[in-house]
Amino acid sequence: MSAPRKETPPVVADDKCGRCTGKCCTYVTQPLDTPRSMRDFDLLLWQVGHEGVEVYKDSDGWFLMFIGSCAHLQPDGRCGIYEERPLICREHSNDFCEFDSPAEDGFELYFTTYEEMQRYCRRRFRTWDRRFERQR
Repeated sequence: MSAPRKETPPVVADDKCGRCTGKCCTYVTQPLDTPRSMRDFDLLLWQVGHEGVEVYKDSDGWFLMFIGSCAHLQPDGRCGIYEERPLICREHSNDFCEFDSPAEDGFELYFTTYEEMQRYCRRRFRTWDRRFERQR
């Protein structure tokens, strides 16, 4: 007869951060005004063309995401300045966070490369590839 299996206790908000590698500390997001025109999307195309810059749209709107770890994130995923951490870090709720499900699961649109954004713009605007003609 085999030994009874130990049940793993459920993960709750109080212990999530202790089990995580600091996913929420590996990027910064900035809200954007909703892009509408070709010019707006051309600017997004330029932005996502930079290393470590992504663009997404979710139920809250459009955002630029800058990929890069916090300088204080320790190799074990803990905060190296926990007692002095900024207010935004103190107010962050982990009730439902990247530990539960990747943030990307909630994105309506997500662009990680210039090429992805370019394909989207070509579908959205029939005259996308002729947008420079207006500049002449």
